[in-house]
Amino acid sequence: MAEETKASSVVLPPTAASFSVWPPSERTRSSVTQRLAETLSTPSVLSQRYGVMDAEEAKATAAAIEEEAFKLASAFFSASSNEDVAENDGTATLQAYSKEISKRMLDAVKKHAAAATATPNSLTEQPSEVASETSET
Repeated sequence: MAEETKASSVVLPPTAASFSVWPPSERTRSSVTQRLAETLSTPSVLSQRYGVMDAEEAKATAAAIEEEAFKLASAFFSASSNEDVAENDGTATLQAYSKEISKRMLDAVKKHAAAATATPNSLTEQPSEVASETSET
Protein backbone atom coordinates (compact mmCIF):
# COMPACT_ATOMS: atom_id res chain seq x y z
CA MET A 1 0.00 0.00 0.00
CA ALA A 2 1.41 3.38 -0.96
CA GLU A 3 2.00 5.75 1.85
CA GLU A 4 -0.02 8.91 1.40
CA THR A 5 1.75 12.14 2.08
CA LYS A 6 -0.56 14.61 3.60
CA ALA A 7 0.40 18.22 3.85
CA SER A 8 0.28 19.11 7.43
CA SER A 9 -1.44 22.34 8.09
CA VAL A 10 0.26 24.38 10.74
CA VAL A 11 -1.96 26.83 12.50
CA LEU A 12 -0.02 29.84 13.68
CA PRO A 13 -1.40 32.08 16.36
CA PRO A 14 -2.45 35.48 15.08
CA THR A 15 0.33 38.01 15.34
CA ALA A 16 -0.21 41.37 16.83
CA ALA A 17 0.11 43.97 14.11
CA SER A 18 2.32 46.84 15.04
CA PHE A 19 0.76 50.17 14.24
CA SER A 20 2.06 53.54 15.28
CA VAL A 21 1.09 57.04 14.22
CA TRP A 22 4.14 58.65 15.77
CA PRO A 23 6.45 60.00 14.49
CA PRO A 24 4.81 61.43 11.38
CA SER A 25 6.66 61.15 8.09
CA GLU A 26 8.59 64.10 6.66
CA ARG A 27 5.90 64.33 3.99
CA THR A 28 3.21 64.67 6.65
CA ARG A 29 5.21 67.27 8.56
CA SER A 30 5.76 69.23 5.35
CA SER A 31 2.04 69.12 4.61
CA VAL A 32 1.24 70.35 8.11
CA THR A 33 3.67 73.25 7.70
CA GLN A 34 2.28 74.15 4.26
CA ARG A 35 -1.33 74.07 5.47
CA LEU A 36 -0.45 76.13 8.52
CA ALA A 37 1.25 78.77 6.33
CA GLU A 38 -1.86 78.90 4.13
CA THR A 39 -4.05 79.38 7.18
CA LEU A 40 -1.88 82.23 8.42
CA SER A 41 -1.68 84.01 5.07
CA THR A 42 -5.15 83.66 3.54
CA PRO A 43 -8.53 85.10 4.55
CA SER A 44 -10.32 82.94 7.09
CA VAL A 45 -12.33 83.19 10.28
CA LEU A 46 -9.02 83.53 12.12
CA SER A 47 -7.80 86.34 9.86
CA GLN A 48 -11.07 88.25 10.25
CA ARG A 49 -10.20 88.70 13.90
CA TYR A 50 -6.40 88.85 13.85
CA GLY A 51 -5.46 89.77 10.28
CA VAL A 52 -3.35 87.90 7.74
CA MET A 53 0.41 87.56 7.56
CA ASP A 54 2.32 88.07 4.34
CA ALA A 55 3.34 84.80 2.69
CA GLU A 56 7.01 84.88 3.73
CA GLU A 57 6.23 85.67 7.38
CA ALA A 58 3.56 82.96 7.37
CA LYS A 59 6.00 80.35 5.99
CA ALA A 60 8.65 81.19 8.58
CA THR A 61 6.11 81.25 11.41
CA ALA A 62 4.54 77.96 10.29
CA ALA A 63 7.93 76.23 10.11
CA ALA A 64 8.87 77.44 13.59
CA ILE A 65 5.50 76.40 15.06
CA GLU A 66 5.67 72.92 13.54
CA GLU A 67 9.28 72.36 14.60
CA GLU A 68 8.63 73.43 18.21
CA ALA A 69 5.47 71.33 18.43
CA PHE A 70 7.29 68.31 16.97
CA LYS A 71 10.11 68.62 19.53
CA LEU A 72 7.67 68.85 22.43
CA ALA A 73 5.57 65.95 21.18
CA SER A 74 8.67 63.81 20.60
CA ALA A 75 9.75 64.42 24.17
CA PHE A 76 6.25 63.45 25.32
CA PHE A 77 6.43 60.27 23.22
CA SER A 78 9.85 59.34 24.62
CA ALA A 79 8.59 59.79 28.16
CA SER A 80 5.48 57.74 27.50
CA SER A 81 7.35 54.98 25.63
CA ASN A 82 8.82 53.83 28.92
CA GLU A 83 5.41 52.32 29.51
CA ASP A 84 4.31 49.17 27.73
CA VAL A 85 5.23 49.74 24.07
CA ALA A 86 2.36 47.59 22.84
CA GLU A 87 -0.06 50.11 24.33
CA ASN A 88 1.77 53.14 22.96
CA ASP A 89 0.67 53.57 19.36
CA GLY A 90 1.40 57.29 19.40
CA THR A 91 -2.17 58.56 19.28
CA ALA A 92 -1.78 60.53 22.52
CA THR A 93 1.42 62.03 21.16
CA LEU A 94 -0.24 62.97 17.89
CA GLN A 95 -3.03 64.62 19.85
CA ALA A 96 -0.49 66.57 21.93
CA TYR A 97 1.29 67.63 18.70
CA SER A 98 -1.97 68.91 17.20
CA LYS A 99 -2.95 70.80 20.34
CA GLU A 100 0.50 72.39 20.56
CA ILE A 101 0.30 73.54 16.93
CA SER A 102 -3.14 75.08 17.53
CA LYS A 103 -1.99 76.83 20.69
CA ARG A 104 1.16 78.21 19.07
CA MET A 105 -0.73 79.31 15.95
CA LEU A 106 -3.18 81.30 18.05
CA ASP A 107 -0.32 82.85 20.04
CA ALA A 108 1.43 83.80 16.77
CA VAL A 109 -1.62 85.50 15.24
CA LYS A 110 -2.32 87.38 18.47
CA LYS A 111 1.30 88.57 18.59
CA HIS A 112 1.12 89.58 14.92
CA ALA A 113 -2.12 91.49 15.48
CA ALA A 114 -0.68 93.26 18.53
CA ALA A 115 2.40 94.29 16.56
CA ALA A 116 0.25 95.52 13.68
CA THR A 117 -1.91 97.66 15.96
CA ALA A 118 1.05 98.94 18.00
CA THR A 119 2.77 100.43 14.97
CA PRO A 120 -0.07 102.75 13.88
CA ASN A 121 -0.76 103.77 17.50
CA SER A 122 2.84 104.75 18.08
CA LEU A 123 2.76 106.84 14.90
CA THR A 124 -0.39 108.66 15.97
CA GLU A 125 0.91 109.19 19.49
CA GLN A 126 4.16 110.80 18.37
CA PRO A 127 2.61 113.86 16.69
CA SER A 128 0.37 114.50 19.70
CA GLU A 129 3.38 114.22 22.01
CA VAL A 130 5.28 116.63 19.80
CA ALA A 131 2.28 118.95 19.69
CA SER A 132 1.98 118.97 23.49
CA GLU A 133 5.71 119.64 23.86
CA THR A 134 5.56 122.58 21.44
CA SER A 135 2.48 124.06 23.08
CA GLU A 136 4.18 123.98 26.50
CA THR A 137 7.07 126.16 25.35
